[in-house]
Amino acid sequence: MNGHKLSFNAKELGGILGVPTEGFGVYVQEDKTVLGAERLLQLIQRLSQQPSLKAPRSVKKGKMTPIHRLLFLVCHKECHPRG
Repeated sequence: MNGHKLSFNAKELGGILGVPTEGFGVYVQEDKTVLGAERLLQLIQRLSQQPSLKAPRSVKKGKMTPIHRLLFLVCHKECHPRG
C-alpha cells in the first residue's frame, strides 16, 4: 500500500476490523485431515466415481457426476455463505 508491504493473518485482521475469526482457519485450510483418513477416502471415491482409489486426492468439479456437482454447488453457495 503506497509502496509499503503489509502483512497480517486472519486473527490480526479480525482484530483490526473488529470481527470474530474463530473457526476461520478450519474453514480455509487445505488440510482436510480433520475428517479422518478413512472418511476422506470414502468421500473422494464416491465424488470421483473411482472406488478403486487407494489414497485421497482432489476432485475437479468437471469430473463429478451432475448430481454430485449440484450437491457441491448447493453446499458451497448455501451452506457455507461468505461475507
